[in-house]
Amino acid sequence: MAVKDGAPESSGKKSKLKIILLVIVVAVLAVALSVAGTLWFLGDDRPGKADAVAASDDFAPAQYLGMDKAVVTTVRHPGRQRYVQVHLAFESTEPAALAAAEKHLPLLRNTLLAELGQLEFMALQTVEGRQALPGRLLTAVNDTLAAEGEPTLDRVLLRNFVVQ
Repeated sequence: MAVKDGAPESSGKKSKLKIILLVIVVAVLAVALSVAGTLWFLGDDRPGKADAVAASDDFAPAQYLGMDKAVVTTVRHPGRQRYVQVHLAFESTEPAALAAAEKHLPLLRNTLLAELGQLEFMALQTVEGRQALPGRLLTAVNDTLAAEGEPTLDRVLLRNFVVQ
């Protein structure tokens, strides 16, 4: 019977030793993963980190100039007279370009009226026509600003657009 009593004691010590050893291995592994993750997130020698820093230095936030009054004009359509009403804003990363746009606002308004007056009513009814409109207006505005020797804008934004 002594042999039977001895067997459970040795297996109990082995199971406790296995549990303690398993806990120690899991703890060491958790600490190692934590340190590795921290070094990975905070490390200076990550590939691409210099590119990200350089890209963030080049970033310039956009600034906007909204036209207070809507541009309203007639558009070409056979038969009945049709109108377009557009509320616009100008976008640029250069404050000098927005200052130039504000300085030449009456000239830009005239350019926008002329450009909108050349459009076809049915073309403005399509999705493609509405999506192409800001690009066409930007080209007209930038041509006018360039003719005056001023810096150009980045985008023309439609704040509101009505065709009637």
